[in-house]
Amino acid sequence: MKFLSRFYIAIIFILLYAPIIVLVLFSFNESGSLSDFTGFSVKWYQELMQDSVAFGALRNSLLLAVLSSVFATIIGTLAALGIDRMRGRYIRGIIRSVTNVPMMNPDIVTGVSMMLLFVASIRIAGIGQLGFVTMLIAHTTFNLPYVILSVLPKFQTLDRTLCEAAMDLGCTPVRTFFRIEVPAVMPGIVSGLILGFTLSLDDFVISHFVSSPDFMTLPLYIYNQTAHDVKFSMYALCTIIIIVILALLMIINFIGPNRKKKKAVAK
Repeated sequence: MKFLSRFYIAIIFILLYAPIIVLVLFSFNESGSLSDFTGFSVKWYQELMQDSVAFGALRNSLLLAVLSSVFATIIGTLAALGIDRMRGRYIRGIIRSVTNVPMMNPDIVTGVSMMLLFVASIRIAGIGQLGFVTMLIAHTTFNLPYVILSVLPKFQTLDRTLCEAAMDLGCTPVRTFFRIEVPAVMPGIVSGLILGFTLSLDDFVISHFVSSPDFMTLPLYIYNQTAHDVKFSMYALCTIIIIVILALLMIINFIGPNRKKKKAVAK
């Protein structure tokens, strides 16, 4: 049984990470060959540094990811607070189920539905076009369920006696929220923020349907560059994106345990 379990885990890791390892390895290939690794070189990274269009797409991706994750975190935290404060058990369960639906939907369904909504709204209003604003709304909407999923459990495990004690001592509900509740649920807020940033940064499908040629993100730029002829500078760009996302995921995984250790030491 141990052999089978280890063999199964090895197969899973190979299927998941072998393509990524090959991509990273060939981003340093000197010859630019897809079959032979002739030597270590960083010339594809140097070529990437001279690509102004790629850096423009990077700037757009970072701007979109930061704004959408911040908006989604603010709205999602307030939504999680509202769901937690609902009195009806069944209504609360229905709302939680509804908020989980976008996470189960295929990205292409979400992208097409948002595109139809934006196109219909633009035609009815007679102004506007697909671009940065529509992408910002789409990414914020896409990130919301993940923020709620990260923050809501923190509200549910919050010790309500602390809030009641603070209000008995003269704190207003608003001050109690910012001084007691927000610090208590901060790990969930930070996790939701980083998760939203990561999801927005590497999103392609939804962006493909709600974007315009005037505003291009990194995933769209990589797709356009590799649709006809593969450039090895795109391998370098993909490697950089993988490293950034991996670093963010590691931060998410270490935030919770470190905070728990600090609390245990403080006690």
